[in-house]
Amino acid sequence: MATFLIVDDEETFSKNAAKFLEKGGHTVRTAATGGAGISAFAECSPDAVVLDFRLPDIDGLTVIARIRALDAAVPILMITGHGSIELAVEAMKAGANDLLTKPVALGDLRQRLVQLAQRQLEATRLQYYETRERGAGGLGAIVGDSAVMQELRERIARIADVDVEGAVPPVLIIGETGTGKELVARACHFGSARRDRPFIEINCAAIPANLLESELFGHERGAFTDAKERKHGLIEAADGGTLFLDEIGEMDVGMQAKLLKVIEDGKLRRVGSLQERKVDVCVLAATNQDLEERIRQGAFRADLYFRLAVLKIRVPALRDRDGDALVLARHFLAEFARRYRKPGIRFDSTAEAALAAHAWPGNVRELRNVVEQAVLLAGADVIAAGALMLPQSALPAAAPTAPPGAATATIASAADPADGGSTLDRVEREMLLQALAVSGGNVSKAARELGVSRDTLRYRMDKHGLGNGRSG
Repeated sequence: MATFLIVDDEETFSKNAAKFLEKGGHTVRTAATGGAGISAFAECSPDAVVLDFRLPDIDGLTVIARIRALDAAVPILMITGHGSIELAVEAMKAGANDLLTKPVALGDLRQRLVQLAQRQLEATRLQYYETRERGAGGLGAIVGDSAVMQELRERIARIADVDVEGAVPPVLIIGETGTGKELVARACHFGSARRDRPFIEINCAAIPANLLESELFGHERGAFTDAKERKHGLIEAADGGTLFLDEIGEMDVGMQAKLLKVIEDGKLRRVGSLQERKVDVCVLAATNQDLEERIRQGAFRADLYFRLAVLKIRVPALRDRDGDALVLARHFLAEFARRYRKPGIRFDSTAEAALAAHAWPGNVRELRNVVEQAVLLAGADVIAAGALMLPQSALPAAAPTAPPGAATATIASAADPADGGSTLDRVEREMLLQALAVSGGNVSKAARELGVSRDTLRYRMDKHGLGNGRSG
């Protein structure tokens, strides 16, 4: 829905055009003189302007210049009863976007205005997000064969079918960090009737509270010190489509009240504006927090929670998805093999056993990172368990104790983890110790087991003070 300003001294035309546009759900303001039109523009900040060339006080070209000083981007449609090529050229030079000659068919007027406003909004949307392939956002992107994932896909499909224009309930997506809540949100959008409209996402925790209002609602020129131009907010950019609010639990309580109004009334007001605008937006929100506990703490509004929770989707943790860890690992392995040009790379049986046994506290995100790292560092076509950089408890049982010898003594003397260091350093050190123990201190054999080069292994051994081992 858009806001239009009609500046024309013919009362009958202005009145009929306004009624016709309002029937289409738009908001219309009218003015009979150039001066009144400029004042009205400053007050209502329309999405497009209809401007007559001949006005009682000043001509339309002067009005265009004044409007362009206030807003360089707003679309302007000039109409005149004295059409000519010369006038059209002058109007375009002054900053008009289109020209119509009277008498004007109201259907044609509406079509031109909607097109102009839509072009401006599309240009605004390009500043906020990159278009992604639709296939990357559908149900097919949610990988997993477990019963809980089949149920999840079925629930998403049912919720997507609920999406009826003008009566779209919000959806609350709940799940631990790294479970894939964004993928679920995208599947809800791309499976719905809004699939061809924008999907706008914002992480509420990533933007300071004092900036979030401007990002969501937009602002008018001069609304605050740095507001040199009018800016459409993300809610307007999502008009007709879907707005995904990730980490909704981190949103400021004051902003929560404004969001609730948008959800309930379908209207918003830009920062610094007195004009309310209609929007048709499906709101999806996601959180890894217990919002009911946040309500008890006074950090989340109960009314917003109950409004968001009309439809709920709970995304299961990876540990609750029987057998899916290995399915996902193979999926990511194929993805990264293509990306990093390592065709034919595969997991051996020890790697697959380790992947299946690990608890994955970081969920799918942790698994994806582990597989990507293993592919990047792989020095051979086979990835063994030791190359996965998992905690030792997740790795298969070690081979029998290495044969006695100088190398074994060296390894044993370094068996106790060094004090301090990051968790990653300790995990890496444990992995190296196990590989060297299995190989009897043979560096070449240990490197093959880990799927890295001998030079890489020696560098890692020196880093952790594990001695030189045997060259083999």
